[in-house]
Amino acid sequence: MKRRQVVMGSPAILAAGMLGAWPASQAAQGPVIRFGQSASLTGSQASYGRDIRDGINAAFAAASAVPGSPRFELVTLDDGGTKDRCIQNVGTLIEGGVTGIVGLTSGIAAEACVAMANKEQLALLGTASGNMGLRTGAAAGVFHTRAGYDLEYKRMANYIKEFGMRRIGYVYLKDTSPANLAVMTQSLNAVQITPTVSIAIERAGTNFEDVAASLMAAKVDIVLISANAGPVATIIDHMSNAKYPGLFYASSYAGQGLMDTLTAKKQSCIMSMVVPRPNSGVANVVNKAKADFAALGGDVKLGITTMEGYIAGRTAVEAARAALKVSGGERVSRARLKESIAGLRTDLGGYRVEFGPGVSQGSQYVDLIAIDRYGRLVG
Repeated sequence: MKRRQVVMGSPAILAAGMLGAWPASQAAQGPVIRFGQSASLTGSQASYGRDIRDGINAAFAAASAVPGSPRFELVTLDDGGTKDRCIQNVGTLIEGGVTGIVGLTSGIAAEACVAMANKEQLALLGTASGNMGLRTGAAAGVFHTRAGYDLEYKRMANYIKEFGMRRIGYVYLKDTSPANLAVMTQSLNAVQITPTVSIAIERAGTNFEDVAASLMAAKVDIVLISANAGPVATIIDHMSNAKYPGLFYASSYAGQGLMDTLTAKKQSCIMSMVVPRPNSGVANVVNKAKADFAALGGDVKLGITTMEGYIAGRTAVEAARAALKVSGGERVSRARLKESIAGLRTDLGGYRVEFGPGVSQGSQYVDLIAIDRYGRLVG
């Protein structure tokens, strides 16, 4: 069996359930543009990976249903949230002939895929991470549809300064990029703050009692946690049970999974968001997303993580359409798509994504919200 047949035929890859979901009457008769994705569909980050995948699929399904449009397909491989499997998956997707990669769900793994993608003239678009290692000069060919951790951490630091908090506990993933640690340090230094305690944790860890105990013993005013939803929720739970009187601040990486967990337990935290709020009544991109999700049917709901995937998918669609115009509507090569993304400037409906010469950071959007004990987004 040829590798291409493996890529397109495996049930694991078709886990999204979308490649055959568009009615034949609505499917475009023009070219098929196929994107690849490696996502954490299983393991501790499964809900995050599925949300990103579902958001991209909603954008692709809506675009494909437009009369005269090419058909957009997403081929998703499960990496279980591990770096090595993501690298292997991207290699498989490249061999399988995808035109671009969209929506990788591990920033540290995406870093490791940059050289491989560039060798094949393949764009890495919309990685669902603020990882700063993907936002350096060495990360050519990587295009971001969300803000990086530099902007998130700066917002965190200014919040801490504004409310006069001095004793800071910082919790981060042990395998995170050194660039992420550097920007957090720089952001806090800019407001004359040094963390009282800093603790590195395992991405797939489940027992964080010692971490919570160390933070309690340090008597910190606020705990900053830059990790996936599972560790964040567990640390908050331990400290809440221990009657911690301070505040929690989570980075965007915790996603919708953290919001759902805290709401179920009637717990709260402050969180940074890099996409418009799903309950926004003024952002047209949110209204369009709601309509596109409704058209799909099923149990997929619009949340902050599916919204991030949806924006990445919409951006991929706009770039591919622009590339088709240049190529005369026949087909889109990897190099042509990459070139199209590099020059893309689009307004998705109150959310702008703009690239240009030397500009791979397409959005500067960062919002700061509080999740109250009832799951409402406040502030």
